[in-house]
Parts: sequence; C-alpha cells; structure tokens
Amino acid sequence: MRSRHRSVPPLALLLLACGPVACAQSDQRFTAACIGFYNIENLYDTIDSPDTDDAEFLPGGPKLWGTTRYRTKVEKMGRVIGELGRDVHPDGVHVIGLAEVENRRVLEDLVKAEAIAKRGYRIVHEDGPDRRGVDVALLYDPRYFTLLGHRSVPLVDPVDTAFRTRAQLLVSGIMDGDTVHVIVAHWPSRRGGEKRSQPKRMLAAKLGRALIDSLQQREPGARVIYMGDLNDDPVDKSVRGGLMAVGRPEEATGRALFNPMLPLYEKGIGSLAWRDSWNLFDQVLMTASLAARTDERYRYYGVRVYNEPYLRQQDGPFTGYPFRTFVGDTWTDGWSDHFPVYIILVRPVR
Repeated sequence: MRSRHRSVPPLALLLLACGPVACAQSDQRFTAACIGFYNIENLYDTIDSPDTDDAEFLPGGPKLWGTTRYRTKVEKMGRVIGELGRDVHPDGVHVIGLAEVENRRVLEDLVKAEAIAKRGYRIVHEDGPDRRGVDVALLYDPRYFTLLGHRSVPLVDPVDTAFRTRAQLLVSGIMDGDTVHVIVAHWPSRRGGEKRSQPKRMLAAKLGRALIDSLQQREPGARVIYMGDLNDDPVDKSVRGGLMAVGRPEEATGRALFNPMLPLYEKGIGSLAWRDSWNLFDQVLMTASLAARTDERYRYYGVRVYNEPYLRQQDGPFTGYPFRTFVGDTWTDGWSDHFPVYIILVRPVR
C-alpha cells in the first residue's frame, strides 16, 4: 500500500518563491487560485436534533461527544483549512467544499476557528434530508469570490422512495471577474457492499451530470467545478460513465469532464485507506472550459492530495492512514478519515 502527494508544478513553486500572488515566468505573469474539498468526518454539535439520527454524537452517547471534544475538532479542522493552498497563495483556498457537517451552527463555529477567523470565510449551506443529519457545504473568501446564488438539489430514487441522502449543492459566483459554478456532493456510501450500493452512486452521478448539462445549456461554455466525496474511485463506472470524466485535459471536449484525480489514482495515490488499500474518493473535476490552457481566464494547472505527516497515523497497524477523530467509539484526538484535496487554477495577469 502506498500513497503520496503529487509535487506541485514548477509554476506553483515560482508563485511561492516570489511571495506575491502574481509572479513572472519568462515574460508572462500569472495569478493563482486554489479550490479545495475536505470531508471533515462527522462535525456534529452537542445538541440533540430530533429530526436526525445524531444520538452517538451527544454528551451522553457512546462517543461522549461533549464541548471540549467538539471545540478541539473545530480548531483542528480550522487549522487544516487554513494551511490548504498556502504553498501557492498566501491566503490559501479561495473556495472549499465540505462534507459531513451537521448544520449551519457548526459552520459558524468553524469559520471562527483561530487559524482562519481573520479570513472572514462566508458560508453556503442548506439543511438536507440525510438520516444522519450530515450535509455538504461551501466556504468562500469574499475577497476573491462574490456569491451570485445557490440552490440545494436532493437526490431522489424513484424506485426506493424511502431513500434519504445528502443533497448536491450548486453555488455560482464570480472569481476575479470570472463566473464559476461549483457543485459540492457527497455520494451514497458503499454500506451493504460496493456492487449492491453502486446504483445509488450512479443516480448521484446522473444528477451531477444533469446539473452540469443544465448550466451549459443555459450558459454555453459554462465553467463548472464538480467536487466531493464520491465514494467511488476515478476509474469506477459512476465517475467515468455517469459523469463522463476523462483523465487528460486534451480529452475533455464537448460534455466530457476533466478529472485530474485519475492520473493520481493510477499512481497509487489516495485520500483514504481501507483494508490495506487506498481509495481516491475525494475528487475535483471540471468542464472543458476550465481544462483548456489557451483561455485567458482561469484554467487548470495542478492538483494535490494534502497528506502532510501530522494528518497521518504515525504508528501501529494503520501507520500512514488518515489520522481520524474516533476509532469506533474511542476518541483518538485525530483529524479526519479523509485527506483534503485541492486544485490550482492560474490565469495570465491582464
């Protein structure tokens, strides 16, 4: 089993070395933006929500989820978010999608975490129908992203009408004069077995595909980023077929999405580990308009799985795995069972 992050490309190192956001490369100057995603693993508050199954994350529950543990978790997540993308841009990620947040209250606490409070991240969130009460959300830095609007789109199974899972969050905004749409998703899990649960994830993929197609029909050439914990790898049918994803920018033509995570997965790089193998469920994909390198607007430059040593288990049989908050009901004071990921976008300075 192996997993390592991909080194950031030379341009990113130039951006870092030069200090300012824009930096010269030959006679061309670029500005960079980082867009991230992080499954922060069960960020629940300590208050009972009668409409959801949150009993295990209550002070009297099996995890003894009290104020001290909650505040520790919030500050840890704030530290990670604060460090993402700092190797490319001094202000880190401009936009980050999140999975496994219980409600807006925990997000309001998160953006006040010491490591990121000064950035003034703003929140996009809607309560969804998931039985466990976990949702997706998006944080954005208003200095670099101006919100235009958002909507939450539930995933409906016409055959299994009792099925309830996370909605997909569509957020539209302007980033340095460039209109960008971001869809945050957390697809159905593999509970019950990968093959048995696969149709649910295909439904989620088709919903994502429909949202992207709708945007592109209304706005030809729409610049769309699709991100999330897909509970499938880049090679799986739901991603390659359902989302119509390809692994090289030049292949991303027409409706096809470019998935920069595919080459990483083929090298053995993962964002979570299970039974001595790595998965790369956490993915950030984009439409052809963002993958093209001839555009004067933002375009794709690089990708990273952020697996710094402090986020990894340091000893025992799970050495190298993501250092999670709990193992069963045992508090380990870790971070998350997933590593965060982010992409680097660049555009020439006008």
